[in-house]
Parts: sequence; C-alpha cells; structure tokens
Amino acid sequence: MKYRQLGNTGLEVSTLSYGASSLGSVFRDINEVEGIKTVHTAIDHGINLIDVSPYYGLTKAETVLGKALKEIPRDNYILSTKAGRYGENDFDFSKKRIFASIDESLTRLGTDYVDILLLHDIEFGSYTQVLEEGIPALQQLKQEGKIRFFGVSGLPLTVFEKTLQKVDLDVILSYCHYSLNDTSLLSLIPLLHKKQIGLMNASPLSMGLLSTRSVPDWHPADDEIRTICKKAAAFCAENGMNISKLAIQFAVQNEFIPTTLVSTASVENIRNNIAWAQESIDENLLKEVLKILQPIHNKTWPSGNSDWS
Repeated sequence: MKYRQLGNTGLEVSTLSYGASSLGSVFRDINEVEGIKTVHTAIDHGINLIDVSPYYGLTKAETVLGKALKEIPRDNYILSTKAGRYGENDFDFSKKRIFASIDESLTRLGTDYVDILLLHDIEFGSYTQVLEEGIPALQQLKQEGKIRFFGVSGLPLTVFEKTLQKVDLDVILSYCHYSLNDTSLLSLIPLLHKKQIGLMNASPLSMGLLSTRSVPDWHPADDEIRTICKKAAAFCAENGMNISKLAIQFAVQNEFIPTTLVSTASVENIRNNIAWAQESIDENLLKEVLKILQPIHNKTWPSGNSDWS
C-alpha cells in the first residue's frame, strides 16, 4: 500500500481508504460479522484511514464500526466521521447539535477522539449557519482535543470554494468528481495546494455508475449518464476487465489525490479493491474507455439549496 501526505495535517494516509457507509446497510443488507471482518481485512492490508457518518444507516454504520475497532489498537488507524446530516432530509449545523453529535459518535465508535470531523453535505444547510455556527463548533472541538482536524464535505465543488473564501479548513471530502467520467475535482487542486488543505476523494465508482451491477433507482444521474456508463462497463467486460477495477486504479494513480475512499462490507471485495489499487493500469483500455465516456465528461447533477449558488 502506498501512502501520501494529507495536506498540512502531518497525517500519512493510504492511497486507498475505507468508507464505512456499507456497514450501515446503505447499499444492501449486510452481515454484521462479515462487515467487521471487512474492516479488519482493510487494516491488515495497509488501509489506515476510515471514514463514517451518523447518517449512514441512521447510526448503524458507526455502531458496527465501533464493534470492529474495539479489537484494534487506536494508533493503527486514522478515524474520520461527520456531523450535520442525520437523515435523508435532516440537517442541523448548529453549534449545539454538533457538540451533541460528536459525543454520540465517540460513544458509538468507542473512542475519546476522532482524527477528522467533517460537516456532512453542507450544500443542504444554511450558508450562514455553517459559517457562523458549524465551523466555530469544529474549531472549539479541535481546541478541546475531541477532534484533531476538521473540514467539510459536499457534492458541488462551489461549496468548497465559497467556504474557503471565508474560513480555513484542514481537510475537505469531495465525491463523484474524480472518477473515469468526471475529473472536475482537478480544478480545485491549485486552491487546496495553496492553502495546504488535505483532500479526501470519495466514490471513484460514481455511486455505482461505474459497475457491472444495475444502477440503483435512487441514483440522481440522468439517463444519458447512466446509458454511457453502462456502455463503458460493457466494453470493459468484453475486454475481460471489470470497470470497477479500472475506476479504482484510475483514481489512486493520481499523485494530487492523497486518498480515495471505497465502501464495501464484503471481505472479498475489499481484498480485490486493495489488490487492484496496487496493480498497473491498462493504459490502452483506459484510453478507449475515456473515449466512450467523453460525451458525459464532467457532467454531474444538482445537489443542495439556493444558499450556496
């Protein structure tokens, strides 16, 4: 496993990191025992960054992860969780709720601190509340030692730009913007580099678009994106390649992306993901797949409210 610096935090993070959303049965009902084994397998094979949220499975993911981490020395992993999103349409970035949220998360996770705390999907919250209550809450929690570093997560890249005009952050988590079909995250790299902010890239499979499985009904992508991604997946299959493998390899090979989160509650899948990340990419196949995806390159979907426009 390779490791890279996460901004100016001093943390050396594995290029492939573990997203624990699957532990909350977000994508399918999971076997808790296998989910715990998956976490252990990830750590045993060099993954050292784990990201979770109280929103995933409505606290289930944090609860299962806490059981998995009970047997692991605390200095063997870097732990990231979130605050501010608690349900499909339940957002609260007030200082009071964030203080309560981190205490609840610490209890479920079985630790007295987290390495990173992120405000979750800030584009759905009030811009004013995030800036005037949410960020100051994170700053205070850092001073108190309950968290070591803080930041925000969201889908639209503009939310990071707008936030960073007003405040300094240690890290950001962006998803679905550095993958085979969308590399728009690269536009943010100069700003992050200038401010020495750590970058966590999530969802290299574009929330299931770059997969041999059927795209879930809830996916916000339009028909054109779905159709062309399906075409790319079929092309890979015809050439003996799983498009998910190509997608993970594509994400981790970029030196400007410190770490990429993948989520699974399957021991076999996490083993495959780790093995794929360490193999050389098929450049010829990659070239052909990028040609297929070109018509939808950097095409995304709306997310959030007008506060952030």
